[in-house]
Amino acid sequence: MIQLPLQVKVPLKQVRWQLRRTQAGLRWGNAELQRMPVVIANSMPKSGSHLIIQILEGLPQIGPFVNPGVPPLNRNERNDKQPDDVIIQKLHRLKPGDFTYCYLPAKEPFVSELLNPRIAPIFVSRDPRDTIISHVFYATELNPKHQLRPYYRDVLKTMEERIDATIHGINDGEYRLGNVAVKYRAYLPWFEHPEVLCLRFEDLVLDRNASIARILDLLAAHGFTPRVSRDEAIQKLAGSIQPKRSGTFRKGQPGNWREHFTAANIRHFKEKTGDLLIQMGYEKNRDWK
Repeated sequence: MIQLPLQVKVPLKQVRWQLRRTQAGLRWGNAELQRMPVVIANSMPKSGSHLIIQILEGLPQIGPFVNPGVPPLNRNERNDKQPDDVIIQKLHRLKPGDFTYCYLPAKEPFVSELLNPRIAPIFVSRDPRDTIISHVFYATELNPKHQLRPYYRDVLKTMEERIDATIHGINDGEYRLGNVAVKYRAYLPWFEHPEVLCLRFEDLVLDRNASIARILDLLAAHGFTPRVSRDEAIQKLAGSIQPKRSGTFRKGQPGNWREHFTAANIRHFKEKTGDLLIQMGYEKNRDWK
């Protein structure tokens, strides 16, 4: 496959985005398109972002929505993290009916921006233990360019060591990673805002239709009525999921952490995170194992 240089690729994406908006306006009516919210799916990395964006990619089948076809708001075409002001600029360029995704902590200016009435915000969370396993496999096996790949493969020799390093955080020369408790504390406040539809990755996998119904309810609260029956809308959104199309796809099954956590990993996770799992509804007490 021919790889276009970024100075060509980026303008082409912008043209394609505008073409899609024109097509949506012709199909559904420009007035209807202008009435739609901007739909933003937010999550922590490795917590279901690719699943939720694939569900949203079914929206143009049921109403005036547009996929801009651009990277997540906080990344560029090279997958580099972007400064806050650039993220806000990109967010402001989104137009009615556009949908996209991002990895934004619950801090200003992101909270005020995503709570704007023109935006229908979704936040996807995932069991932190499964997120750790997904992260380790992604960095070690799936992404050859991941900054932690040499550390996980050459310095840490066992899965137990890699899990522990991800739990405690990494501060070793050029290799940096925040510990799991600090990372989750940055995102947990999204649960405190009723304007945000909070979905669990596990429910998107195991109780998908009910979760998609909640997405439709969110859009209804923002003035959208599907042009098909509710059941058909749910089926079209569910039918847009293609896990193998995701470059980060491995297993994506809830509870996979049990295959990899050792007793020491469990003990260290409890010591580092305290009541995190209880706060998130994944455990009732600290006696899990």
